[in-house]
Amino acid sequence: MAHSLSAKKRVRQNIKRRARNRRRKAQVKQAVKQFDLAIQGNNPEQAAQQLRALYKTLDQVAAKGTIHKKTAARKKSRLARRLNKLPT
Repeated sequence: MAHSLSAKKRVRQNIKRRARNRRRKAQVKQAVKQFDLAIQGNNPEQAAQQLRALYKTLDQVAAKGTIHKKTAARKKSRLARRLNKLPT
């Protein structure tokens, strides 16, 4: 249990940051699910649109430091490969 004022403040900050990071990661997961639905529906146009939105979300989350920039780049690359496998 934190005793000093600064330690108590650190605990409060960590709680807020953890909630913020969880929300951001949930946004990424939701965007990936939307992309998956477009892929499964064999709809390349909608999948490409979802991929652009997913790129934006990943870049924003990586810029805030919630995930590493290279993690975001790896996810983007793998998702783009999945889109490119779709028959046009």
